[in-house]
Amino acid sequence: MSEMKPLNERQQKFVDAIVGEAGGDIRAAMDIAGYSKHTTIKEAVEPVKDHIVEAAQMMIAMNAPKAAVGLTNVITDPSALGARNVVAAAREVLDRAGVVKRETLEVRGPEGGIFILPPKQEA
Repeated sequence: MSEMKPLNERQQKFVDAIVGEAGGDIRAAMDIAGYSKHTTIKEAVEPVKDHIVEAAQMMIAMNAPKAAVGLTNVITDPSALGARNVVAAAREVLDRAGVVKRETLEVRGPEGGIFILPPKQEA
């Protein structure tokens, strides 16, 4: 992300409210921050959109441990009510936080051997 412009006090309060007490509701965050009822959502969001994305990424990162705990709790009690939903939600949060399952492919051959591939066919 490019260099972000510093926010004024109202803009910072707005960004904090979106990921805080407003629970993602932009109009509620605007009210908390003291924006006029006549201010459009676009007018409020446009100058701070990079800050909002950064705050959302931080929110995902802060909830990654909770997702990991939820996932491991399903291992302990797989028959718990909503376990399938917990696994799906935890997978999404962990993927977005950058905690992804590793997939490896192991190829073994005789020691010192070579692979002979068929010739390429012209298309």
